Amino acid sequence: MADRRAGGRSARRAERTVSKVDMLPALRRKLPLCEPMDAEQVERIDDASMGILEDVGVVFRDPIALDDWQKAGAEVRGERVHLDRGLVRELIRTIPASFTYHARNPEKNVALGGPHSIFVPMTGAPYLRDLDDKRRLPTLEDLAMLHKLSHMSPALHSSAHHIVEPMDHVVAHRHLRITYSSMKYSDKTFMGMTTSPKNAEDVMEMCAILFGEAFLETHPVTTGNCNGNSPLVWDETMLGALRAFCRRNQPVLCSPFVLGGANTPASVAPTVAQLNAEALSALAYTQVIRKGAPAIYGHYLSTVSMQSGAPMAGTPEISLMNFMIGQMARYYDVPWRTSNTLGGAKTFDAQAGYESATTLSAVLHAGANYIWHSAGWNEAGMHCSVAKFVVDAEQCAMGYRMAEGIRWDDFEEGLAAVRDIGPGGHYLGHAHTQANFERAYFMPQLFDNNSIEQWQAEGSVEITERALDRAKKLLAEYQEPKLDEATDEALRDYVARREREIPAEDALNQDY
Repeated sequence: MADRRAGGRSARRAERTVSKVDMLPALRRKLPLCEPMDAEQVERIDDASMGILEDVGVVFRDPIALDDWQKAGAEVRGERVHLDRGLVRELIRTIPASFTYHARNPEKNVALGGPHSIFVPMTGAPYLRDLDDKRRLPTLEDLAMLHKLSHMSPALHSSAHHIVEPMDHVVAHRHLRITYSSMKYSDKTFMGMTTSPKNAEDVMEMCAILFGEAFLETHPVTTGNCNGNSPLVWDETMLGALRAFCRRNQPVLCSPFVLGGANTPASVAPTVAQLNAEALSALAYTQVIRKGAPAIYGHYLSTVSMQSGAPMAGTPEISLMNFMIGQMARYYDVPWRTSNTLGGAKTFDAQAGYESATTLSAVLHAGANYIWHSAGWNEAGMHCSVAKFVVDAEQCAMGYRMAEGIRWDDFEEGLAAVRDIGPGGHYLGHAHTQANFERAYFMPQLFDNNSIEQWQAEGSVEITERALDRAKKLLAEYQEPKLDEATDEALRDYVARREREIPAEDALNQDY
């Protein structure tokens, strides 16, 4: 009895406040999908996209890709490739409908495709809103901090890659440091840099050190992203990086970069037809490089203000397009990627919250698989907000719980409680409540639901301050998932050697 009570009430309270950091498994969605198009309309988009590929064609600004396409039987006119719909369908048929990402900690492997979804943090921010909520240039140390927060967030399934740009390192060397940081500070899956073909090859070599060369041949471990230049252009840098990943059997997001109304028609349905054609052309090319290689139907999707030309987030058209793109990806039976919790606000304010919540709800109901930019994105991606990062991560956990659907496993026990309590009673002390209170209703840690008197008595702390306090607490509790010493040494040796070989002023590393 004495052992059970050791430490008393204060010890038990302290134990309850320790952050739970076990990663949630890949989300298995059980909610009905939102599918606004009927079968005839899906086929209409497909036919329009195939018509674009056949009649308009897609520019591949890359001599290797043009040669590949010619050998594959496409019609090549200069840099423009015209793709027969039969060839496209034959190629995309070999893309796996689902696969499993393998993390260095096997307990954090995650399924992707079909009903399975994962949440991935934002990437690419040139500025940071830091632990003091100050907007400034980020450093490699800041990137490590965000990789640690990714590791500590149960609903985030990946540490991504350059969540922020480490401005204290030269551009030519950043991809090495970013990849090492992704691998070192979290044992979840991660993304690989595709800023040049050679950078992508460096990532593949580092993955081979971490996992083993043979393992890469049969196991997806990382993700590349290749953005198209809408309308209807793929460039040499992205295509070279795409080849580096596909040759090693690693998944690539084939992502047209859509600014609706600026580089697409100013209308939802034809925008999706163009985007679909662009995505299909890149998906098909992955299979020209390596038949059966995993690939993901991607996009970056925004609409632009017809008044200013500025990109917007959380608009109704973005939600509609996500619903439609989900239908098209399922029509072709390939996994698909979207963007999540996007905000255009300059601070973590109500605008950022509304935009992010709208997007999160839409992408879950659209059935997205690879849910990127799920934490931190604000100011149209110009900065990552630490405060927003931890709130977004909790919002993903809330969305995860909603998308899991209704639980029926304790239905009979709950009905028995109704009979036990009867009219006018309360359930707080009932055995069913005691057994289920932790999982019955999601209890956000970052939202305040106390009375105004209690809130005022505790200092009238608003969401940004609460979130930053939470981030500091998580970082204080962080424990590094140590790399194997020999592997760590091999990775650091590789980074050091490549930094000696790559001239610091060579931003793209094309020849090294």
